[in-house]
Amino acid sequence: MGADPVPEAQKFTGFSGQALSLAGDKGRYVLPSAFRNLVKESSDGRILCIDKHPKLDCLVGFGLSRHDELEAQLDREEDMAWKRGLDFDRDTRAAQLFGYMRVPFDDSGRFIMPSHLVRLGKIEDQLYFHGLGRFFTIWSPAELARMNDDWASAKGACADLVAEHEAKAARK
Repeated sequence: MGADPVPEAQKFTGFSGQALSLAGDKGRYVLPSAFRNLVKESSDGRILCIDKHPKLDCLVGFGLSRHDELEAQLDREEDMAWKRGLDFDRDTRAAQLFGYMRVPFDDSGRFIMPSHLVRLGKIEDQLYFHGLGRFFTIWSPAELARMNDDWASAKGACADLVAEHEAKAARK
């Protein structure tokens, strides 16, 4: 007899949607609530994992539950390389997959972005969050705007969120 299945409400549903966060006092940002709640669920607490995207000029974020998935990915990549007779440097690949920072955040979602990630992500004073299922991307709006038309929807959503923020700021 197997374990009871996880109730549908408790299964990780993946990250989706978009949000904007502005640099606050002391260089803190806020993990938007839709993302924050899923990170809490997938990290058993308030730990956000952040790393540089391997190909794009942005960052990626996810919860600690992705650790096991990354371990399985490492095993698959090593197995595929072995089957194809290719060299595979497990240590280098592990460093790439597991080099993420564990960043604590408070109940309001405030966190401090590590300075090396600010540089790698070309972050200025705004963060645009975009859900991609197993993880989400964290963009500087200026860097996202430089992307090709494959990113048109994300670019449009980001531009709208920035414009909304600027309109609110102008009314104050």
